Parts: sequence; C-alpha cells; structure tokens
Amino acid sequence: MKDSQQGKDKGKGKSFDNYELWTKEESDFLLELLVDGISRGWCDTNGSINKQTIEKRVLPRLNEKTVSPKTYNNYVSRMRWYKKQFDKMTTLMRNNFGFGWDPIT
Repeated sequence: MKDSQQGKDKGKGKSFDNYELWTKEESDFLLELLVDGISRGWCDTNGSINKQTIEKRVLPRLNEKTVSPKTYNNYVSRMRWYKKQFDKMTTLMRNNFGFGWDPIT
C-alpha cells in the first residue's frame, strides 16, 4: 500500500522521476525505529535525533527491511510529511468543540 500523496506531480516544476515511494510498512517501521532510538537515548539534549545518528543507526536497520534503500533525504522528506499530517490533525482537533477528554465519562 503506497501513500496516496506521494508520486503526484502537483505542477510545481518538480521532477518525480527518482522519487522513492514509502509503503505503510516502511513508514511504520521508521516510526518504531525512532521511538526505539529515543528510548535508548540516541537523541540530543533538545530531544531530536541528529543526522549522524540517523545515517549510522536508523537507516541501516530500515534498509534491511525495505525494497528500495532509503537515504537521509528520503528520511527528511518523510519527516516533513509526518509534520504536515500532525499539523492537520491538531487543526482538526482544535476546531472540534466538545471533543476532548472528560474524566467523568
């Protein structure tokens, strides 16, 4: 299953000839690796994982399970996509009155 937003040419003049698609399984495994890395203390004092750690610890493990090898640029692209999804969700939740945690119910 491929993400529907990827591989589309939106008319912005970008070439998608060498664009690597992310499957759901690859994306899920990337998130698992990042969560595992944070729990192992691979993050900096500000809570982020630096480029060197991604290239040496995360990408090799990810590429063992992927059909097409991912690079650091592929990783950055996926993280931008996750950020956009997060922003959409927070906007949705912020504008949904009455949706929230109610400790009584």
